[in-house]
Amino acid sequence: MPSPVARGPNPDSRTPNPESPMSSVPAIELRGVSLSFESKQVLADISFALGAGETLILLGVTGSGKSVLLKLMLGLLKPDGGQVLIEGQDLVPLSEDSLQPIRQRMGIVFQEGALFDSLSVYDNVAYRLREEHVGDEAVIEQRVREVLRFVEMEPAIEKMPSELSGGMRRRVAIARTIISRPSIMLYDSPTGGLDPVTSNTINVLIAKLRDVQHVTSVVVTHRLQDAFLLANDVFSEEKQTVVPAGQDSPTNSRAATRFLVIRDGSVYFRGSEHELTSSQDPYLHKYLA
Repeated sequence: MPSPVARGPNPDSRTPNPESPMSSVPAIELRGVSLSFESKQVLADISFALGAGETLILLGVTGSGKSVLLKLMLGLLKPDGGQVLIEGQDLVPLSEDSLQPIRQRMGIVFQEGALFDSLSVYDNVAYRLREEHVGDEAVIEQRVREVLRFVEMEPAIEKMPSELSGGMRRRVAIARTIISRPSIMLYDSPTGGLDPVTSNTINVLIAKLRDVQHVTSVVVTHRLQDAFLLANDVFSEEKQTVVPAGQDSPTNSRAATRFLVIRDGSVYFRGSEHELTSSQDPYLHKYLA
């Protein structure tokens, strides 16, 4: 297998938004991470770093190890070797109790949405605040309505999950995740199983979180059109949708978006969209076809 095609800085990356909380410490960094299940190696010597406010698009065929990487970033799995650092703190040696404060700064959205079917939209979204022992119901309601408004789902606040479409459930799941104001968001096939129009709505929300709240994002996707939208477009608060970067943007800038292609549990490619799409590597050319 050839070496990763591109490892250097992203030549297409624009200056990060000056309002974004930047730090010299990467928001997420993996150093030489390997993992096996029984006798099968799932990941081998994975290394990359993602700065605060940046976006990483994780690509690869089914079974290549993308979702496993997300579980490592959350501390749900421990690697056999290497380090998993979140905002400079290595998760590997930490106990379950020590991991909780770090997880509270992170959010994850699964393809299925994973809502509690027996709870209303309001109670689903409020769940995390109650877990964190926020006792003032007026404060809870204010926060719930705020995040539902952000994902354009406030009118459904009293509905049950069974009354929602797949796209609506996904938006409620995002609202539930962002209610604790995470600095890092992980998305595991967030548009999987959705029609193109609904998928675009979810992509707009991901871009909105990135560009308005400057959230660091890791997006696992099989939909190349979603990946390229996130790489090329920026959320416009005026139009409440995404537009080509540089248009209707007060700073004419956005944080870097990079691509990581996993093949057989190893990093096959790391670089910018331009490097990815212009590569003459046979495997990448076939993958993008």
